[in-house]
Parts: sequence; structure tokens; C-alpha cells
Amino acid sequence: MKFQGKIWKFGDNIDTDAIIPARYLNTTDHAVLASHCMEDADPAFPQKVSGGDIIVGGENFGCGSSREHAPIAIKASGVSCVVAKSFARIFYRNAFNMGLPIFESQELYDLIKGEETITVNGDDGTITIAGTNAAPLKINPIPPFMQELIADGGLMKHIMKKRG
Repeated sequence: MKFQGKIWKFGDNIDTDAIIPARYLNTTDHAVLASHCMEDADPAFPQKVSGGDIIVGGENFGCGSSREHAPIAIKASGVSCVVAKSFARIFYRNAFNMGLPIFESQELYDLIKGEETITVNGDDGTITIAGTNAAPLKINPIPPFMQELIADGGLMKHIMKKRG
């Protein structure tokens, strides 16, 4: 489980309303959610994000109300994974349930400006910053059973696959 992409840097306490504003919660259409992902935090994000890009956040990413729309919008926008100093508990669980890989790193946020490309290796638990001589940063790898959830597209798809 390896991801490489350009980063989008956001600050602390990015709540679910900044990820997908409540005014768009009347749809479950993933393309519509993606077209409004992060627009209140960065209006250019929905138009400029590219497949494989990575969101990097500060402390308490995904705080606020419990809405599955938030990780769905991020994933549908093409973002491959999210790395933050910490995640709100409900967002953490919803991300895996929706098949969005997330990683915690206390060091990455302070080492980047916002234009870098990084590689996140969920198998060996490292992050490398392209174009630097910095040693790889250590992160907790995603356990194999959680990797299965992600590979299957989330919890419900994983359950349906297991039921055959």
C-alpha cells in the first residue's frame, strides 16, 4: 500500500463542514461531493486537485459532526490518502469504513511548505519527501485487515465480498 502525490496542506481543526459543507449533504452522488470537497477551506481545491494527490493536515483533522460524506468527498476527489498530526476519532473510523487510507505523522506537517511531493508507504510505515535528503519519517503501518477494508472499497463492500 504505497501512495505518491503532490500535497495539499491544511491547518489544525479542519472540521467535516470544511471538508464537505453541510449545504451539499442533500446528495449521495460521489461526483457532486467531490466537486465541493474542501471548497470552504480552499476554493481552488475542487478544480485543481489531481488523482493521487495527498492531503496533509495538522491536529484534529476531521473534527465536528459525524458525517460519512467527508471521507467520501475526499476519496471521490481523487485524493489517495490523508496524513495528519492527529484525527478526530469519528473521522478516523469513518475514513476506514469508506475505504480512505489515513496516516498519522507528527513530524511531516512542520517539514513541508505545501508544494512538495511525498511518498507514503503504508506497508513499511514510512513517508519520504521528494527532493530532500531528509530521512524517511516513521508512521504506523496499516494492519493487514484494515488494508483489506481499503482494498475492498470500505467496510460494507468488504462485508459483501466476504459473504460472496
